[in-house]
Amino acid sequence: MNGRPGTLAEFTQWAEKRYGPAPALRFRTPDGGWRTRTYTELAGSVREVGRTLLGLGVAAGERVAVLAETRPEWTYTHFGILAVGAVLVPVYPTAGEGELAWVLSDSGAVVAVCEDAAQAARVEALRPGLPALRQVLRMDAPLPGAPAAARPAAPDGAFDAELAERAAAVAPGDDASLVYTSGTTGPPKGCRLTHGNFGAVQDATLPLVRGGPGDSTYLYLPLAHLLAQLIQFTTLLEGGELCYFGGRVEDVVGELAEARPTHLPSVPRLFEKVHAVVQALAEGAGGGPERFEEAVRLGLLAARGRLPEADRAAYEAAEESLYGPVRAAFGGRLKWALTGGAPIAPATLDFLRACGIRLFEGYGMTESGGVISMGHPGADRPGTVGRPVAGCEVRIAADGEVLARGPMVFPGYHANPAATARVLDPDGWLHTGDLGALDADGFLSITGRKKELIITSAGKNITPTEVEFAVQAASRYVSRAVLIGDRRPHPVALITLDAPEVAAWATRESLDLGTAPGAHPAVRALVAEAVATANAAVSRPARIRAFRVLDEEFSIAAGTLTPTLKLRRAAVADRYAAEIEALYADGGP
Repeated sequence: MNGRPGTLAEFTQWAEKRYGPAPALRFRTPDGGWRTRTYTELAGSVREVGRTLLGLGVAAGERVAVLAETRPEWTYTHFGILAVGAVLVPVYPTAGEGELAWVLSDSGAVVAVCEDAAQAARVEALRPGLPALRQVLRMDAPLPGAPAAARPAAPDGAFDAELAERAAAVAPGDDASLVYTSGTTGPPKGCRLTHGNFGAVQDATLPLVRGGPGDSTYLYLPLAHLLAQLIQFTTLLEGGELCYFGGRVEDVVGELAEARPTHLPSVPRLFEKVHAVVQALAEGAGGGPERFEEAVRLGLLAARGRLPEADRAAYEAAEESLYGPVRAAFGGRLKWALTGGAPIAPATLDFLRACGIRLFEGYGMTESGGVISMGHPGADRPGTVGRPVAGCEVRIAADGEVLARGPMVFPGYHANPAATARVLDPDGWLHTGDLGALDADGFLSITGRKKELIITSAGKNITPTEVEFAVQAASRYVSRAVLIGDRRPHPVALITLDAPEVAAWATRESLDLGTAPGAHPAVRALVAEAVATANAAVSRPARIRAFRVLDEEFSIAAGTLTPTLKLRRAAVADRYAAEIEALYADGGP
């Protein structure tokens, strides 16, 4: 307890006493500049939110929903909810109307805090089906006073005293968040996470993620996602600065150079995109792929302390032309980067490490409090997701499923004991649903999802993610690959294109791809090359026999991706049923 407050309810009071005038938050202003707020100012904004919630009669243990993009007001609202002993219910702003209605209804949220008028209007339209909802607030409007019927007026000092009492009364076993998992097969389930769960995660990870005053964490991930919330806690517990992105994901790569972070958590796509862009620029400059690959090889040798003296001049030239500019693109100060949520291409890991950027992989799920294992400077093995963090036991079941147990594991799903019993056994082991292996040194590798196993009509078991990842890793022109083959004679694949990469390639090759790039013979040839490379790396039963290049990306709007960008396989199979049948009928176009 010495390195953190007893519960998250006391978080900003605790941080204010330790770091008061130090910068806590940095964010864009309307004129395009940056503004910084101190820990003292952060605590003041949290108290303002807390007073509002008290004025609205929000009781300890009641649920408050937040529907907004990542921005400072999200943080103020989050800590304000915790300070009054209430429970956060984060909602992705990209959630569809059905999911939004389900989360607000199932959680019994009494207040919804929305980003702006548009999001508030979505909630208001659902009010007839939300009997528990008493108030809808907006982040872009002044916080309201207490309605006359809610409670008598009280001076700020009285509210602050009540806030302190509320915060002190919260116990580690009390719920802090009700986080709804992105349902890939059914309605999302609300994961109850306690103050003690979050405390256990911080105890396990703080020693692995060194930071403090003077450090800055760039945050563009949605704060509705548990990983972003954990990064928020870690940064502020250590006295660092949380730097919010400007609001446009398209601008993130360009903004990093200006923000100059020391810490960068992300999903693999950002790092893979930087890798692809730099590789294309290097090859376009006339060096060709061989020169780029040689520079990566030399950078990796140098990172391992094994650079031959004979290669010193070539390495220094690559430092000037490649490694240095890549570090500068990330701001020039980056000393820790984390990726999770999906596998990352090994070539991207090698590229970044060659350029002097240490990128670590982590693994967890909402039900585990967000973290099970993590690579870090003291223990890192490329191709794995690190060792289990302190306090978390991991074992592999007989069928290959990863099981985890520890104080960070959730107590269960909200109002769903049957679902809880399916994932938490009587001995406290969390059945993750992921397949994996532990090596002799305790490093964990994730190989796929148990429920996504494909069993062909010949009885062959195939892990689709292994094949899909091999296709995606083989070509920067491929965005996603989806393997189909359950109860079928052999696997086929649906493949989507990385539109910007394909467009840039077509320009270089002076090709007009028309309105259906996927049907162009040259594009099919590019994809066929990636499929052939992947097929050479997997077992014979897992090899793709036919594929279809789609002319649209999978998306949240189409229902083929969850709000956390996980694939909804059943929805993909339904949407493209005709294309799949054609592949089996005649081998595809």
